[in-house]
Amino acid sequence: MSSRAHTAALVCVLVGLVASLAAAVVHFQLATTPGYESFCDVNATWSCTQAYQSAYGRLLGAPVSILGAGYFAALLALLTLGRRLETLASYLLAASVIGLAFVLYLAWATIFVLGTLCLLCLTTYAAVVGLFFIAGAAATVPMIDVPDRLSRDLRRLGANPMALAVIAFVLGGTVASAAFFPHDPETAASPTATGTARAQAPVEPPLTDEQKAQLRASFDQQPRMIVPADAEGAAVVVVKFNDYQCPPCRQTFELYEPIWEKWAQKAPGKVKYISRDFPLEGECNASAPTGQHQAACEAAAGVRMARTVGKSKEFERWLFANQSTLSPSSVKAGLQEVAGIGDFDARYAATLPGVKSDTALGASLGVQSTPTFFINGVRIPGGIAPQVLDYILEYELEKVAAPAVK
Repeated sequence: MSSRAHTAALVCVLVGLVASLAAAVVHFQLATTPGYESFCDVNATWSCTQAYQSAYGRLLGAPVSILGAGYFAALLALLTLGRRLETLASYLLAASVIGLAFVLYLAWATIFVLGTLCLLCLTTYAAVVGLFFIAGAAATVPMIDVPDRLSRDLRRLGANPMALAVIAFVLGGTVASAAFFPHDPETAASPTATGTARAQAPVEPPLTDEQKAQLRASFDQQPRMIVPADAEGAAVVVVKFNDYQCPPCRQTFELYEPIWEKWAQKAPGKVKYISRDFPLEGECNASAPTGQHQAACEAAAGVRMARTVGKSKEFERWLFANQSTLSPSSVKAGLQEVAGIGDFDARYAATLPGVKSDTALGASLGVQSTPTFFINGVRIPGGIAPQVLDYILEYELEKVAAPAVK
């Protein structure tokens, strides 16, 4: 492999490694810090949060960012230790083909399923594609001969203590990082699930006293914004900006519903949950591009129409249960089926301004992705673990109940 090709491949690997490590840091902060906002959440279209906290943010339970960092670290070790190997370019080509298949899957998921673009993800995609072309141009050993060469090179590798130590470090670091990475509850519900059954939250141990103390400190450090909403006497007001074609919106809808029910029984009237519209579709949201979610505006308007006959909750469940197949025509058919409303087109123009009002409010509050929650004014993009949400509600209620210190 020529020095020029080796340098170009090294640049691609280093870019991919840095982007993957940055993604892992962002994902970790999203999983552990309420209200954390990533530098790569630029707007409703460019959002790392939606990608990392969706079901596609993990593979077999391991964060994709950690797997990506391990992949690029292994390639970096290969480029460093195997600099003199005649088959180096062929090995890189084989590795890049595997990476390219994974990249195509993730690109399809984020762009066409989630309807978003992730800056750090795209950087790693570009690194893999660049490596594929560089290795392909530099490879001189036929791929049919690679297995025999690989067997010989592995024997040589086994005799090199330094190489074995590097392999153990990369493999061990990747496995340990994936094993101890905080859990994202949003991945509990499959993005392709249909039906009306409520997704069950994973069984999580209760928060320890130390975790609660850290959570209180983290939550209290977040700025509180003024979010217009009729509290109706509630001590805690939770506002969610929602898109019915957004998979994490469906997942938090299903996972959080038992929590709203719990507090409605435990502290009637003290916790109020409000859903606001923030469809990622240009027709009703000036901050979203046209065509991103083709039926999002129709879905939001349909829920408002269903509300006039007391069927909004039922229609929300229908929308989320059929999320993977939503289209403007299916929204209209579903509204007729669930709420008995058959004049959608006649009502649509009059209903849309209400949706636009919500999206304008969300934009003024800095909403860039869905779901975004505000708990008593504290902004939480992407959602949090159910047990964390439950404790924050309890903590906010305790503040109200505590006697004032004179």
